[in-house]
Amino acid sequence: MANVEDRALAANMSLNDDIGEAARLRMYRMQVVLREAEQRAFDLFLQNLVKGTSHLSLGQEAVATGFATAMKPGDLSFCTYRGHAHTLARGVPIEKVLGELMQRDNGLMRGKGGSMHLTSVEHGVMGSYAIIGAHLPIACGAAWRAQYKGQSDVSVCFFGDGTTNIGAFHEALNFAAVWKLPVIFVCENNLYMEYTPIGDVTAVAHPAADRAASYGLPRIIIDGNDADEVYRAAMEAYKKARAGGGPSLIECMTYRYSGHSRADPAKYRPEGELEKWKERDPIKIYRERLKQFGIGDDVIAGIDTDVKRQVDEATEKCKAAPPPSLDILTPDGYADGGFAWRN
Repeated sequence: MANVEDRALAANMSLNDDIGEAARLRMYRMQVVLREAEQRAFDLFLQNLVKGTSHLSLGQEAVATGFATAMKPGDLSFCTYRGHAHTLARGVPIEKVLGELMQRDNGLMRGKGGSMHLTSVEHGVMGSYAIIGAHLPIACGAAWRAQYKGQSDVSVCFFGDGTTNIGAFHEALNFAAVWKLPVIFVCENNLYMEYTPIGDVTAVAHPAADRAASYGLPRIIIDGNDADEVYRAAMEAYKKARAGGGPSLIECMTYRYSGHSRADPAKYRPEGELEKWKERDPIKIYRERLKQFGIGDDVIAGIDTDVKRQVDEATEKCKAAPPPSLDILTPDGYADGGFAWRN
């Protein structure tokens, strides 16, 4: 039986625009998956089924969605510790992500990596990095490899606004610009670097875009809550990179609904700021966008229901999964699979 997206397409074949119904329905579904999976991760934490801390992307779903939808197979994603959404957007199953957060054997890395180290080479997710700015030079290295070998893949490096004040940001931008590397730097500017407003500690209003000219790059600022706008900007950047035009630096204006991490109640935010941003919720925007293009309420509701079912099923599988066995404790940590010190 055809899914709800297929039925909608059949009913709306007359629609035609630069993105198209198929991509729009995929992007709506993806944003709902990211929202529901992240909210479920928070709920599981409250049930003491997710240990330690984690960093959620609630409110920032459009960025991961737009870039992932515009990617081609083989393109590479480099994420920060706030990497659940980017990992899911590349096609990693919900069960694999929630299982990893819950330290279960069915997790993406069998429970050994946890929230801040999600990695799936199979899906082009080349790691989530807990060290601020550490992955920018690594993304340059991957892009340099593609350039050297004449391969067409593009590396995309996601980071927060606070990373723009780290030395690795400037080193990576300079290196990428000099060598015209096929890499895209994506700043998810959610206004806060952990607990501090980025504007309080940065000399320019837009910490990424206002510095682009220093490396010969155009100033690009987009609405990071509008998946269509993100998708279009991503497509242009991918096209430029594959044609040998070098890197792009894109600043996506967005907002995180939760605190920096589970331990952060976010009381430093001005009263009413969160509510104002929720008026431009990415999923709310996209529901209205689908309606503008003739997608019915029943189709949208069908996607919502289907995604919630998937998240529920994944949750139950993770709850039933065993913890990782002790025999995988040292492999992947030492070159020979053991723990003995060597002279």
